[in-house]
Amino acid sequence: MEIHEDAVARAAEFAAVAFGAAPSGATEARLADAVSADPDPRARAAAIGALARVGAPARARDAWGRAIGDAEPEVRRRAAEVAPTLASRSQPATLVTPLMQLLADDDVTVVDAAAWALGELGHAAIVGGAVGALADVATGHDDALAREAAVAALGALGDEGGLPAILAGCRDKPTIRRRAVLALAPFEGDGVEAALAEARADRDWQVRQAAEDLTRP
Repeated sequence: MEIHEDAVARAAEFAAVAFGAAPSGATEARLADAVSADPDPRARAAAIGALARVGAPARARDAWGRAIGDAEPEVRRRAAEVAPTLASRSQPATLVTPLMQLLADDDVTVVDAAAWALGELGHAAIVGGAVGALADVATGHDDALAREAAVAALGALGDEGGLPAILAGCRDKPTIRRRAVLALAPFEGDGVEAALAEARADRDWQVRQAAEDLTRP
């Protein structure tokens, strides 16, 4: 791999690895070193993205564990975003707890990405305790973006333990109400029917539309 002094060029080089042939051992080592030591967060984020996609699973997991603790939110966010890709190749259960820890991140875009990733991990996330953690975010986070992301993830997981938080989301801000209505799709019961009936009369037309789409035969 050619090594550029310019950070943007390095990031581009690292990102390109993900879309080429399987990298050599030397290239993988360079990417892993970059995740830990490159001075620019753009390059570190690109390196973890490439490793998650095409790196040897063990090396990619090790690098990912460092990336989620990076000082820069750009890198932590990218690590969360690529977690489902890495999980498809190697031991998804090992990624759940670190992603749950990112739900408490100071940067809401990291929380958003972590919630989405947990929703994509399915059974591994449920078994790992993510439903409760996501429910806490959905009902208690100060930022609406985080609450919306958590509600969406709970809908994706479809576990009954997340239903109360989704129902609570049906009474939140309009953007969250819309997402919560859609998240009701996997669920049944009187509480779900009552929430959908209320949503069909919501003052926000997109909430009403979401409820109509969900209940249309």
